[in-house]
Amino acid sequence: MIYKTDPEEFQNYLTDASNYSGTAEKIFLPETENEIVELLKECNSAQVRVTVSGNGTGLNGGRVPEGGVVLSLEKMNRILELNEVEKFVTVQPAVILKDLQDYVEEHKLFYPPDPTERNCFIGATVATNSSGAKTFKYGPTRDYILAMRVVLPTGETVYIERGKQKVEGYSANLLTEQGNEIAISVPQFEMPNTKNASGYFCKPNMDLIDLFIGSEGTLGIITELKLKLLEYNDNILSCVVFFPTEDDAFNFIDEARDITLGDGILSARALEFFDKLTLDFLRPDYQTIPLDTCCVWFEQELDETEEQLTEAWLELIDKHNADAEKAWIAVDKKEQEKFKDFRHAIAWRVNETVARRGLKKIGTDISVPVNEFRPFYKWMTNLVEQSKIEYVVYGHFGNCHPHLNMLPKDQADFMKSKKVYFEICKEAVRLKGTVSAEHGIGKMKRDYLLMMYGEDTIKQMAKLKLKFDPNRILNIGNIFEEKYLQ
Repeated sequence: MIYKTDPEEFQNYLTDASNYSGTAEKIFLPETENEIVELLKECNSAQVRVTVSGNGTGLNGGRVPEGGVVLSLEKMNRILELNEVEKFVTVQPAVILKDLQDYVEEHKLFYPPDPTERNCFIGATVATNSSGAKTFKYGPTRDYILAMRVVLPTGETVYIERGKQKVEGYSANLLTEQGNEIAISVPQFEMPNTKNASGYFCKPNMDLIDLFIGSEGTLGIITELKLKLLEYNDNILSCVVFFPTEDDAFNFIDEARDITLGDGILSARALEFFDKLTLDFLRPDYQTIPLDTCCVWFEQELDETEEQLTEAWLELIDKHNADAEKAWIAVDKKEQEKFKDFRHAIAWRVNETVARRGLKKIGTDISVPVNEFRPFYKWMTNLVEQSKIEYVVYGHFGNCHPHLNMLPKDQADFMKSKKVYFEICKEAVRLKGTVSAEHGIGKMKRDYLLMMYGEDTIKQMAKLKLKFDPNRILNIGNIFEEKYLQ
């Protein structure tokens, strides 16, 4: 197994895209599951902390070590099997999401989960239950995980297959491949009825595989994944529509959402919003963006009713005061990719701006119920404006999931931004929403998860982790503070 002990050789493993940073003694780069097993056995016996490293695209410090050693999965990056008949693919955890999607599309198949940063490892998207624009129609990563192999912190292994291992009420027994039975008590609390990636997924009578999805590497290390695929449709209407006011754009989104979720002809797979400040931020690279506008990017898969679908969208655009002739419409795959680049450009520009200023990113990942969203959005943006903090807002408004990114200019501005962020999360929780809809908790949002669920629930989560990790070695600090592991 490759390993490095010179800190100069592994500095890039000590941070992530949020500019959060940490320390470690050495880094290991295993190439097989057996090497991971042996390493974890040694670390468990010696009680040495292990932090699993993805590709560094995370935004919450989840892969950032706080002492101990780093285990990078980057060498485990092979696609193992593609079954075109049964529509599944089996992969190792460090396959790049974009590479996987491109590969299956060559075979006329489709893997829907699409986080903004597609250079992430597929295993990391499962560890955080990532989602993205297409979540509006297709749901999060969780819905596409058929099976997984996991190495537990003790070095034991399990193979978990959807539909084969169930929780009875709130109790389950997980049998390792080495013959050890782990008795599990699933935490009892109510998750928000929104898009959500905050803490462990816990429901009565749930599928046991769902406990590991979104657990942020705290229960075990994924070494293999079996993923569900869909038929690929390359006939896509992809359109960026510019609106004179936010109310026009929101009315358009609301009606498109209602039609999609109802019995209407439209079936958007993505409904994304960009406010005026976001477009101003992007204009240096996209000079054809009209002035004084906000916009909505939507996608619709087309079929034999293509002409009828297109006409219905044009009518909706016109109804809500946008000029269809000024809209950007992708006519082929190449143009569609440009729209994706446009959608993703704002995220990396925000990250680059914050890093250049030597500060950590402060961006919301909250989601609230549909009936609360519009007043919440107005309240949230008014709060930031009153605080005189530079910001941009964009995101998955079809899912009532805004990314409001504050752009502090200095340390004083940063501290003020943190207070505003706290108030935003607090209000989202009051409205029965979530503090993290898709990015997870990591180490940076532990206090907000505590605010969301309360100390009793956090203690239940910690107790669950100790069933898998009695010596407290794996990804310590993710989801909740170490003090709860008593």
